[in-house]
Amino acid sequence: MRIGIGYDVHQLQKGRKLIIGGVDIPHITGLIGHSDADVLVHSVCDALLGAAALGDIGRHFPDTDQRYKDIDSLILLAMVKQKIIDCGYKIGNIDCTVIAEQPRLAAYIPQMGANLARVLEIEPKQINIKATTTEKLGFTGREEGIAAQAAVLLIES
Repeated sequence: MRIGIGYDVHQLQKGRKLIIGGVDIPHITGLIGHSDADVLVHSVCDALLGAAALGDIGRHFPDTDQRYKDIDSLILLAMVKQKIIDCGYKIGNIDCTVIAEQPRLAAYIPQMGANLARVLEIEPKQINIKATTTEKLGFTGREEGIAAQAAVLLIES
């Protein structure tokens, strides 16, 4: 078994779409990034890559590469999944937390989980997604950005 941890942060800005877990969430601000800036998917990608000792998302999909400009992060996740399979692993489970003061995310979590499960070709019960605030503390509390963290367990296939 191999364990990986992922963490990602993106800044919020007016005029951008807010995509988290592959869900387009109505909000006055969205996340800034080279891709669609999906912090949840990016943290899962990093956790998967870390568990397989394959580096991080920036190594595989650099923000200097125009192929990844505005790309749907679920596409990146599918590519990471293939790298994990090629290394001889399968996913045991994934546990994630999204840290955001606003918007409230509870209503979107089921669709986020379904999106991740579909792309990773695993059962929804293998994914747990939580959302929390920082009680108005720090950059997330000031609504300057959103963060996400993920932990994964990989099993030799």
